[in-house]
Parts: sequence; structure tokens; C-alpha cells
Amino acid sequence: MPFPVPVERQREVVCLPAKGHHVILGTAGSGKTTMAILRAAYLADPELPESGRVLLLTYNRALAGYISTISEGRLKNVTVENYHRFARGYLATRNMMKRYGDIINANPRRALIASSLKEIEALYKPHALFSRTPNFFDTEVGWIAKNGITELDAYLEADRIGRGDPLPEGSRRVIWKIRERYLEKRAAKDCRYDWDDIAVAVSEEFARDNSPRRYKHIVIDEGQDLSPQMLRSIASAIPGDGTITFFGDVAQQIYGQRVSWRSAGLQNPKKWEFTENYRNSREIAALGLAIANMDYYRGVADMVAPTAPKAAGPKPTLVEIAATTDEAAFVAEQAKRLAQNRSVAILVRTVVQQDYMARFLPRGVIKLRDDSAEWVDGPQLYLSTYHSAKGLEFDAVILPFMSDPLFPDPGQVNDYGQEEADANDGRLLYVGVTRAKSDLILTYKGTRSHLVPSLPADLFTVVIR
Repeated sequence: MPFPVPVERQREVVCLPAKGHHVILGTAGSGKTTMAILRAAYLADPELPESGRVLLLTYNRALAGYISTISEGRLKNVTVENYHRFARGYLATRNMMKRYGDIINANPRRALIASSLKEIEALYKPHALFSRTPNFFDTEVGWIAKNGITELDAYLEADRIGRGDPLPEGSRRVIWKIRERYLEKRAAKDCRYDWDDIAVAVSEEFARDNSPRRYKHIVIDEGQDLSPQMLRSIASAIPGDGTITFFGDVAQQIYGQRVSWRSAGLQNPKKWEFTENYRNSREIAALGLAIANMDYYRGVADMVAPTAPKAAGPKPTLVEIAATTDEAAFVAEQAKRLAQNRSVAILVRTVVQQDYMARFLPRGVIKLRDDSAEWVDGPQLYLSTYHSAKGLEFDAVILPFMSDPLFPDPGQVNDYGQEEADANDGRLLYVGVTRAKSDLILTYKGTRSHLVPSLPADLFTVVIR
């Protein structure tokens, strides 16, 4: 298990009181995952008077798998799960989930929302609202669920933080009808939940559930992307004398939640900040800081400014791919070469890009989005979207397809406008860059993305291939 955090800082967090809510905000590379593991082990220690069963919770599967691997045999009385596995398990114990198929998956959900959109659109005269892509309506329905909104009046009054331009009341009423039609279609397929509104069901069931809680303490790692409703359900999952310890980095917040701790169910939490960066080389950290200083990061609440690390390394390499060169083939060759003696991750913006990139890579590549993905100690090649790489670290990272027409994602620009798309994908870029410990390569064709900093001028070693 990596222990980059000085012992005195570990002890400061590990030995927090075993009651109440605690929020630890750290910059990328500040050792949050290490401290989350140690905190969980401490709270589960039977020699601690207030010890009890602990749930160590993450947002994505890959991070849960990583924690399980690096802590294997060291955590007693601690369960490591991602949120959705926790939610499924709880609802199953309450006889509210008979089978895995009770939850509709992402692609079938998008299809149902798209068909609902067409049916509702047919009832109206042409309107600009319907010029948006089906993905906009899919994510808006998801946003409603993630915020625990179950009544139209609450949606009409809601502040759509992180969702682009404001929607007028008339548009919201139309979207609500699309949501209702989708729920009808989903029920007809004998599906009770989707991956967003399952947190609503968990919260409602905990409110009815008077039985003893399974866990006394919950430790959340990389929790900034848990939805408000997920956090509310977690707050309901512990007894009155239990604790929630939340580790997060709002600079990496990539799902547009941006809400207060109180509204998310964490009442009067005590807050600590960790600014030291123990992961990245000084040169990679400088690029991360340059990204955090760009316009789309201004005004971010709870932002923790990183302290430059002392360890030096090579500058990030910015590669302009010539028109006659296949970018994916070039990236694959670089990745295979680097993976001979280190851990390497190729991170991309979309699942489509991931599937395309996989064609150029050996069969042994580990795709972090897959349920079967396992963390390997030592040299290994990984392929992932930015989202699935949250909380992880690699010796080397390659970020391809960083051209302006591709990054930010054009679908995001179309649905939410340039400003919000820049904010969303700028945070993704920060996540990608700060996964690298020592080596970082960005590639692009044509015009490089305007989200890639141009200042200071010496951030990169520039190469043309």
C-alpha cells in the first residue's frame, strides 16, 4: 500500500473523533485514498471504544477495486464497495430488488427517454427546446433524480447549478412530462430503478427502516462526484453515534453537483484541507495548477490550491500529430513502449474513443470501465475514460484526441453551451493530468484544444510527429 503522506498528517485525520461528520478536502495527489484506508482501519479497530463495522465507499468501480487490491489482507471488519453496489445490496435486504434487471442500464434508459421525447415533442409546436440532443434530456432527467426531486413544483423552483443556461418554467414543464413518460415506459419493462434514482429509493427506505444499521462508520473516498441524493442516503445509513468521513477534491468535480454540505445531508461537518501534492512531479503539478488557474475554474467553492511538490521530472510532452499520421496508432506505440517497465494509462473523453483506441492495443490491456477490471501491481497498460480513472494513479498517462473540435466534447457544447462545456471538460482535463506521477503525453491533430493551457510558455516539451 502506498504511504506518501507524512505520519503526522495521517494521524491528524485517522484519529478524528469517532462521532459526527468530517470533511477532508485535498488537492490531487494529497494522499486522500491512503488516508481513507487508514481511517477505515482505525474506526474498525476493536481496541477503539467507539469502533464498529465500516463501509469504505467510492463512486466508481475501478477505485473500489484499486482500494481492495492495495489493502488486501489489511482491512478487518471493513467492506469496500462503490455506491451502486451498496445501494443494490441494501434494497435487496429490504425485498425491494428481486433481480439485477430491476435497474435499467444506461443505453436502454437513453433509448426510452429518446422515444419519450419524440412522443411529447409531437404534442407541441416547433420549439428551440427540441433542438437539443436526446443526451440533454437524458442528463436532465438524471439531474432531477440526483438531486432527489420527485415533485414538479420542486423542479420548477430548483437552482440548476452546473447545468448550463437556466431553463424557463415552460421548458421545465415539458421536461417533466418527458420524465413521466419515461417512467411509465420503464415500468412497462418491469424495471423499478435506474442508476440515478436508485438513491431516492434508498433514502426513502432508510426513512422507514427502524432496524439496527449495518455500518456504524462510513468513509467516502473521492466523494465529490456522489450526487446530493447519494450523500443524503449515506447520511441515513449510520446510527446517531456513528461517523461519516468524506474525502474529496472539488477541483476534480466532474458531474456538476456543486452543492452545500448541509443540503447533501452532512450536518455541521468539521473540515480540514490538505494542500501537499505527493503524487505528481513538479512539472506535472505545474500543468495541473495552470489548468486550475484558467477561467473555467474561477469561483469554485471549496477549491484547495495545491502546493508544488519537490520531486522533479520531465516536462509534459505535447505532441502535434501530422495529418498523415494515425493518432491512435502513434499513441498505442508510445503506450506499449512505456508499459514495458511502468504502469501506463491511456485516458479518453468518450466511450466511443475508448472503443476505437482499443483496436490498436494488445488484448492484455485492462479496461477500467469493465466490471472484471483488476488492478495489477507493477508494469501494466490500462485504457479508460477520464471518469473511470478518478482516484487512481499511474507512472505514465497519455491523453490523446486533444484537438479543439473534440475537446470539449461537441455534444456538451451543443447541449449546454460553450461556457458550461469548457467548465465540465476542463475539470476532466485536470483529472487526467493529475493521474500521472512522472510522465505525461498529450496528443492532438490540427488545432489543439483551447482548454490546454498555453501559459506559462515552458509548461511543455513540444514535439511534431
